[in-house]
Amino acid sequence: MLVEVTMHSAGLGPAANSPIDGIRILALLPEQWRKDLRQANGEIVIRVETDDDITSAQVHAMVTEALSDPAVSHWRLRACRPVGAGPPVEG
Repeated sequence: MLVEVTMHSAGLGPAANSPIDGIRILALLPEQWRKDLRQANGEIVIRVETDDDITSAQVHAMVTEALSDPAVSHWRLRACRPVGAGPPVEG
């Protein structure tokens, strides 16, 4: 499954346009996912490709858990959308 995850700054940490935070979030996501940092200016957009048996709701839960890490806890999940099918799971 291909999912696009969008995060926005909660305004609690470093500048929202830091690509370093996008890289940190990539590192916190499951190792077996194929990940691509799409954007890191104002919002962080990451595309992840998972095994077919993982749902967008499960991706949403795993990203939310990753964002609880103190290094990136100033980011909030805005949307988790399957690419090409289905409605987004809002954050």
